[in-house]
Amino acid sequence: MIILGRKHKFRNYKHLSNSSSTRTDYRLCAGIMLFSRTGKIWVGQRIDTPNAWQMPQGGINENEEPSAAAIRELQEEIGSDNVRLLSESKEWLTYDLPLEIATQIWNGKYKGQKQKWFAFLFLGEDNEIDVHEVDEPEFQSWRWVDATELVSLAIDFKRPVYEAVVSEFYKLSQSLSSCTNKLG
Repeated sequence: MIILGRKHKFRNYKHLSNSSSTRTDYRLCAGIMLFSRTGKIWVGQRIDTPNAWQMPQGGINENEEPSAAAIRELQEEIGSDNVRLLSESKEWLTYDLPLEIATQIWNGKYKGQKQKWFAFLFLGEDNEIDVHEVDEPEFQSWRWVDATELVSLAIDFKRPVYEAVVSEFYKLSQSLSSCTNKLG
């Protein structure tokens, strides 16, 4: 179930196609900051890097809108797309992979990722999230964390992007937290 929280104007991103790349290119990717009703942020502990926690993210297919990719990635990675769109990042953010990783994944085609980030509110219950019962599990566990804790959990090369995303969406976390505190 997908509920858009506001009228969403889709931009034409087709000119950013990732079909003809050299190793200097970035893979187009959608990143998701998923909020609980209390303003906490979803993070998953990666299977392949046990000390690395990250938010859901994944590649944008050719001719796929970034927001559609974000919703697809949620379903693929956490098993639920029961969300409402809250916001979209103003800019695309990039990060470079360490060389030893960049040469091993995506056939060495990309040096990093160029990401469009989306903030979503999770509308379901925690038991709707199952990182083990998806087609290709990426996470061994997950939890909700405060925005102030998120950056410290990220792997080093993703920290600058996480700092930018937290900075841009921090008011959403505070607003959700504030609403919960007034109700409680």
